[in-house]
Amino acid sequence: MHPSRRPAPPALQRGLSLIESLASLTVLALSVGVVVPGLSQFTERRHLEGASAQLATDLRHARSLAVAHQAPVRVSVQAPGGDSCYVVHTGAAGSCTCTGAGTATCTAGGQALAVTGFAAGGPVRISSNSASMLFDADRGTVTPTGTLRVQSRGGQAIHQVVNIMGRVRACSPQAAVPGYPSC
Repeated sequence: MHPSRRPAPPALQRGLSLIESLASLTVLALSVGVVVPGLSQFTERRHLEGASAQLATDLRHARSLAVAHQAPVRVSVQAPGGDSCYVVHTGAAGSCTCTGAGTATCTAGGQALAVTGFAAGGPVRISSNSASMLFDADRGTVTPTGTLRVQSRGGQAIHQVVNIMGRVRACSPQAAVPGYPSC
C-alpha cells in the first residue's frame, strides 16, 4: 500500500443521543422548578421595598416642602374601591383624593404635589392608622403622628413610622423582612 493512500480515519460522531437529551432536559426542568419560587419571592420583596422607599422619600419631601415654602403640606392615605393610594398636597385634609391609577383630584384650594397609586390585585397595598398627616410650615413637625404600612400580596410588610418631629423610620413587624428592624 502506498503511504499516500491511507484509509480515511473513521468519522467522529457529533451530537447527543435521545437519552442524553432527555437527561439534560430533566436536569434543566428541575433547576427551573427550584429557581422560579425563589424568583417570585425575590420580585415580591423588591416591589415591597421599592414602594416603601418611595413612600419614605415622599414623606421626607413633604416635610421639606412645608418648611421651604412656609406652607403646611399634607400626606393623605386612601383606599378607594379596593385600590390604595396616597397624595401629598396642600389644603385641608379632605381637599384632595387619589385613585389606585395614581391620579389625584383636588378641590377647595388644595393642590396635589405628588400622588402614588396601587391598583387592587397589584403587588403591594398601602394603609395607615391616620387618614391625613399635616407637616407644619415652621418646624416641620407632624400632626398627628402615624404609621404607614406597605404590604405585599404574600403578607410581608414594611412600616414607615413618622414621629412628632416629622422624621421617618422604617421597620418590619417581627423583622419579617430581612434588613429591617423589628417594629
